[in-house]
Amino acid sequence: MWIVFDYGEVISTRTAALPTLASMLGVPVDRFDDAYWAARDAYDRGQSDLDYWRAVGDVLETPVSPSLAASLTEVDTEGWLQPDPESLALLEELADLPLALLSNAPSSFGRAVEEQAWAKNFRHLVFSGDLGVAKPDPAIWAALAEQLDTTPDDCVFFDDRQSNIDGAVEAGMGGVLWLGAVPAREQLVRLGVLG
Repeated sequence: MWIVFDYGEVISTRTAALPTLASMLGVPVDRFDDAYWAARDAYDRGQSDLDYWRAVGDVLETPVSPSLAASLTEVDTEGWLQPDPESLALLEELADLPLALLSNAPSSFGRAVEEQAWAKNFRHLVFSGDLGVAKPDPAIWAALAEQLDTTPDDCVFFDDRQSNIDGAVEAGMGGVLWLGAVPAREQLVRLGVLG
């Protein structure tokens, strides 16, 4: 059985970079936060870094140059590269099992994740930005199963968003809402994956 994990707020902690990013654009954090998330879906579906930051800038009425976009991308990426220690411990415990990562994330972030030491625990790293489709769209589950060379019913998926769990279940996968590494481990014991 493939064990598939989401990334953001599952493997990683929630980014703490938003205040820095807001400051770089000269806007209050609450205004920035709204713009950051409102424009994120297209970014997760393959939009370029520059086009994403310009979309954020348009909402905030702030011009974004290519050099500023590159700096924003660097800070944003670093903010999301903070792994949760308990999640990393679980990955180490599961390292001999077939593990995959499925994340709604831009392609540039995917390249950064591939360089992380903990990424070695995964046999496959799948990012929505590379596929042009994002969770919970039905097409992403089919793409995942194809990359894993398996069927959906041979996968159990952990995510912190119920809508993504619902999408996985509709596609025929097992779905478990992420409540932390300890409850996840308990679920894997119940599923007979861990002793």
